[in-house]
Amino acid sequence: MPEKPRILGVIPARLASTRLPRKVLREIAGEPMLAWVYRAARACSQLDEVLIATDSDEVMEFAHARSFPAIFTPAECASGSDRVHAVAQSIPADIYVNIQGDEPLLRPQHLETLLQPMSRPEVEVATISTPCTSEQVHNPNAVKVVTAANGRALYFSRSTIPFDRDHFGTVAHHKHLGIYAYRKTALDRFPTLPYRTLEQAEKLEQLRFLENGIDIYVTSTPFDTIGVDTEEDLRAAEKFLLHQSLHQRAPVS
Repeated sequence: MPEKPRILGVIPARLASTRLPRKVLREIAGEPMLAWVYRAARACSQLDEVLIATDSDEVMEFAHARSFPAIFTPAECASGSDRVHAVAQSIPADIYVNIQGDEPLLRPQHLETLLQPMSRPEVEVATISTPCTSEQVHNPNAVKVVTAANGRALYFSRSTIPFDRDHFGTVAHHKHLGIYAYRKTALDRFPTLPYRTLEQAEKLEQLRFLENGIDIYVTSTPFDTIGVDTEEDLRAAEKFLLHQSLHQRAPVS
């Protein structure tokens, strides 16, 4: 029987966000956003360990105060994938999971769905999607993904893809959720890959894999998230979590 691969969850947590300063430590429903993300990731039994990767003393102090494992990574890491790669230089694993620190609606089910394709040895990189709402289809902040029948990503874009030219209304649009699983070999290649035209145009780091011939496999989840980039996102996430908490506390009749 093959040995179970070691799976490490990494939460990149950069404090110097431009659109929403200090966002990973901003409170949502009485808890810093990073606490929501860490607890959800830790609840996934498939992850052997979860740690926070940061370049901030303040985030490190927060993690130590909560007894959340954390590691310093270079300030010059340009993306979450680069920060996970930095972790991989000192902490060994077979599969690394990149869990965005600004996804307070993360559920363990997201990570379980993400890891499904990694049981296939040919899959080097995996991610997840969810059906688009009507509001998200034309929103450039909601990244769309188109896949082949076997789940292999064909393209990611901020544009509305696929384009329903004849308005049949039967085309399904899928929103990409920015959570990734990488085998160590693919993650080690990432910083060496050329930064090409499509990634530069769309500002989507996952296109670096596709442009350089590394396939990404996508599985679907019914659970959407709210990636927090603005005050409006923060309030929307808080409203959802407060409603969820109230529902969970409601007595059973």
